[in-house]
Amino acid sequence: MSGNSASAEEGGIVDVVLRKAGRTKIGYPATLLSDDGTHLVVRALWAGEGARDFGFVRFEPGDVFTEHYWRDRWYAVKEVRAGDGELKGWYCDVTRPAEAGPDGIVVEDLDLDLWVSADGTSVLRLDEDEFAESGLAERDPDAAAAATAALDELELLARKGELESLLAT
Repeated sequence: MSGNSASAEEGGIVDVVLRKAGRTKIGYPATLLSDDGTHLVVRALWAGEGARDFGFVRFEPGDVFTEHYWRDRWYAVKEVRAGDGELKGWYCDVTRPAEAGPDGIVVEDLDLDLWVSADGTSVLRLDEDEFAESGLAERDPDAAAAATAALDELELLARKGELESLLAT
């Protein structure tokens, strides 16, 4: 990818790379749906090995993730659908703003997550203990504050039923 736009044309394949603590946590191919210079949207199949049951949702082979990344926001929002198209919900990752470059779309995971069920009745803040243990607040207080504010913003949007409107921007 060069400059502010993805190297693939819309409909082309890009790599999505999620990093954590300086290491690649996972990488997978995705189809680029759009890139307006700030907001990137890709679609990918569940990239995990087999099924993964989180208790509140189960991700499994065949699930389709429509993933929204921003170059100016501290989060990514992933709409999750079963292979048959049924909406499971939205998984929101608190990350540093996305970077699009030669390695694909790269985001750094900051541990905080939010799950929103398809009907919007379940809004769960996740991994706050991992975030506290990460030491980010001591190493980079500005990033920690931005991450916490991002989680609060996502939770507020979800509780007001406005998360989907965010994805259209």
